[in-house]
Amino acid sequence: MIRHAIVLAGGYATRLRPTSLSMSKHLVPLANRPVLGWVLSQIAEAGVREVFIVVGLHNREQIAEYVGDGSRFGLSVEYLLQERPLGIAHAVSLAERYVSGPFLVYLGDNLLKGGAAPYLKRFVEARADALVILKEIGDPTRFGVAVFDGGGRLVGFVEKPKEPPSRFALVGLYFFTPVVFDCIKQLKPSWRGEYEITDALALMLRDGKRVEYVVHEGWWLDIGKKDDVLAANALLLDEYARLDVRGIVENSQLEGRVVVEPSAVVKNSVVRGPAVVGEGAVVENSFVGPYTSVGPGAVVRGSAVEYSVLMEGAVVEDVERLEESILGRYARVAAGGRRALRLHVSDYSTVEF
Repeated sequence: MIRHAIVLAGGYATRLRPTSLSMSKHLVPLANRPVLGWVLSQIAEAGVREVFIVVGLHNREQIAEYVGDGSRFGLSVEYLLQERPLGIAHAVSLAERYVSGPFLVYLGDNLLKGGAAPYLKRFVEARADALVILKEIGDPTRFGVAVFDGGGRLVGFVEKPKEPPSRFALVGLYFFTPVVFDCIKQLKPSWRGEYEITDALALMLRDGKRVEYVVHEGWWLDIGKKDDVLAANALLLDEYARLDVRGIVENSQLEGRVVVEPSAVVKNSVVRGPAVVGEGAVVENSFVGPYTSVGPGAVVRGSAVEYSVLMEGAVVEDVERLEESILGRYARVAAGGRRALRLHVSDYSTVEF
């Protein structure tokens, strides 16, 4: 079996600004749970217990504060510092001295339906040197892409090609034996100045190593931009939300799969699921529509909110309609009855109309 996992949680997430200016994108809540929390839970479900999280100088304290020693996830977690964002292959190489035997690599801003468990079993049974997970998508130009020969045999990979050789992108889950470390040592920086995992995989193929692949048929989430966060939040609510009321509901209507967490208050309101109202949150004289996560301690008062993520302590008051929005921690939006708004507001910001 596999003992070790490497979770990559460095990088600056410039495409998710302003949110990523004040918090690691790996901690952005989806259905009121940080992305990294979902990843670590999937690793634990696969039976892996020892995890190395690769962090950057900018986010190591935030991530360590949330994850701790990993015991809350049933894991043993240690941290490896990548001082500069030098690519996936470089990040993987930081764990070489600690890893013995086969291991998995999971990008901390990706999620797969079903997680790592089914593919871990496939990797062990195949006795391959590497197993990569591919997903057929419409536009793979932002990802590593598989190259096949005329007979459909996997022969290589290219990173973020302008003209993709196929529509099969590498998703953020890999399985390796330690032979990959020897290939990484042979790499030179790419045109992006990074050590690419696609180049390491290409070297493995060139040297006759067994690189197997599986095409993933379920959903795959890559959390890169605002729209990705909203879509991922909606999908996870759709997948996991169930009617679960542990808070206070007064003179209100809950429709469908709504989670009301402990000490939350829903008063004189309608909440239509799938949705979650976090611990200690208040929804009053409001409508909370489908695919909305109201974070812990957040407040929605005299407003309508739909298809949005309100992080911890966020406040929405007197907004006729807030949709497709992300509000950072303790951000406040008071619109005085203004009509529909779409916002991406970072932590501790105030927007008034």
